Amino acid sequence: MTKQSRIRNSKLARRIVSAEEAAAMIPADATIGMSGFTGAGYPKAVPGALARRIAAARAAGNPMRVSVWTGASTAPELDGVLAETDGVDLRLPYQSDPVTREKINAGTMEYIDIHLSHVAQAAWRGFLGPLDVAVVEVSSITEEGHLIPSSSVGNNKTWTDQADKVILEVNSWQAEELEGMHDVYYGTALPPERTPIAITRPGDRIGVPYLKCPAEKVIAVVETNAPDRNTPFKSPDETSRRIAGHVLDFLENEVKQGRLPENLLPLQSGVGNVANAVFAGLGQWPADGLTAYTEVIQDGMLELIDSGKLEVVSATAFSLSSDTVEKFNARAREYRDRIVLRPQEISNHPEVVRRLGCLAMNGMIEADLYGNINSTHIMGSRMQNGIGGSGDFARNGLISFFLSPSQAKGGAISAIVPMVSHVDHTEHDVDVIVTEQGLADLRGLSPKQRARQIIDKCAHPDFRPALEDYYQRALVSSHGRHTPHLLDEALSWHVRYLSGGSMAS
Repeated sequence: MTKQSRIRNSKLARRIVSAEEAAAMIPADATIGMSGFTGAGYPKAVPGALARRIAAARAAGNPMRVSVWTGASTAPELDGVLAETDGVDLRLPYQSDPVTREKINAGTMEYIDIHLSHVAQAAWRGFLGPLDVAVVEVSSITEEGHLIPSSSVGNNKTWTDQADKVILEVNSWQAEELEGMHDVYYGTALPPERTPIAITRPGDRIGVPYLKCPAEKVIAVVETNAPDRNTPFKSPDETSRRIAGHVLDFLENEVKQGRLPENLLPLQSGVGNVANAVFAGLGQWPADGLTAYTEVIQDGMLELIDSGKLEVVSATAFSLSSDTVEKFNARAREYRDRIVLRPQEISNHPEVVRRLGCLAMNGMIEADLYGNINSTHIMGSRMQNGIGGSGDFARNGLISFFLSPSQAKGGAISAIVPMVSHVDHTEHDVDVIVTEQGLADLRGLSPKQRARQIIDKCAHPDFRPALEDYYQRALVSSHGRHTPHLLDEALSWHVRYLSGGSMAS
């Protein structure tokens, strides 16, 4: 071992091999648990070497395919290279890679879209079948053989526990000062042995700052030095700022009404420009001591930490722009006491989300007149990315927001439709819908009252008259009057788009 080595355990240091040698140890038709969550902490070298092996096998007339489980989305160096070789038989639980998406929607790759908090339980119960190999990125290995996670934790605890064999990538690009930032809880159990998870504040630490993995399981260690590849964020545009403004006005009123404390409750948000616009706006919030209990730490959250507004954030991964990553890596030691990275079964755990009263802000593809939400499918059958953790927080948070621009594709698609073409979040899990047009507070409203709010507050003016016309005719002609629908027209907007390129009549 060199002085600079991140591999401080002598036994594991003797297992250093090349990425190609490690990939050769993965059985054909294996199920592989890989690290990675929103472009952070995924293995950088072994997936590419495995893709080259799969391509060579196919060229030799011996097709090879594997199944891949991760924490969430990864990057082209993992999902992309494997999908390009037609090397993935099944993928779960979330993805955002365009090549992977193409294969899923062409029907050549099976895909299981699952709540992120449910993956570990499903793996432990055996619903998903055996896990042959784990390929996990870590930032270092201690003298005792403990694994210090890198920029995401995701399902890595489950993968290293469940896999028959483990391949480690030790990435020296990741900040050494990540050591001490993680909180890996080993107290989970299956029913009937479960006990309460003792998190009552976002910053509570209840585990250990490393992953445990028996040395005999580790069949290979690969050294890398490669950055995470996160999607760069665009500066908030006028639409994002208007959506964020409606959310902030709503929160301010909730404080005035005495329904929220001045420092709010723990914040959760999906990834994206709208979420960062909300956090940018919170930079002017009148009270300090804000907290977040969420999946992913984004640029806006680090800015709030820097400003002193955000006291602590708990998540399972980072999703930072390249400029912000540089700042974080240079100052990781400063952030270590303000950030907790947990396994996703804890970061997204319904028990904890409910106890803390999270304010859940997530994106949507479309909403219907009664508040049902489609966050996964384009025109009913084409998978976009997946449900991710939005369901974990929407059903269990104190207030559940769904956010979107009111139209897409240059005005050809309305985000508010008579009936959603796919349901991910039922009306029962949706409290507030927000577009740049306005905010519909649906709490305590019947279906017809919800429809009135959504049409008036959220629909784009170009589509509002058609929604009003549909709703008024449904009030007269629907089979029932509780949730009025015209079944022969409910999905006609989607049919019209698929046949003519626009939802407009």
